Amino acid sequence: MLRFADTCPACGLNFSGFNVGDGPAAFLTLILGAVVVALAIMLELTMHPPLWLHMLIWIPFTAIGVIGCLRLAKGALMAAEYRNAAREGRIDQRPE
Repeated sequence: MLRFADTCPACGLNFSGFNVGDGPAAFLTLILGAVVVALAIMLELTMHPPLWLHMLIWIPFTAIGVIGCLRLAKGALMAAEYRNAAREGRIDQRPE
């Protein structure tokens, strides 16, 4: 599991209030999945490789792409939370 430090070493910002969860992995899987499908279709239409070659190319490419970009995606989502002052959802208890 990929984790951030508790605080920023440069400015001291406390990261413990941020919760990016599994959002970055889901976004990466969907985005990279669309790219892989497009590339696989292009390869199939131009070269007609066997199925085992498709699997040999695209499964590792997808896994390495998601794992390789996960830290960047988590950082981007954390920055978006900070910029937008995102907080946990709460029910509004004010009388109408």
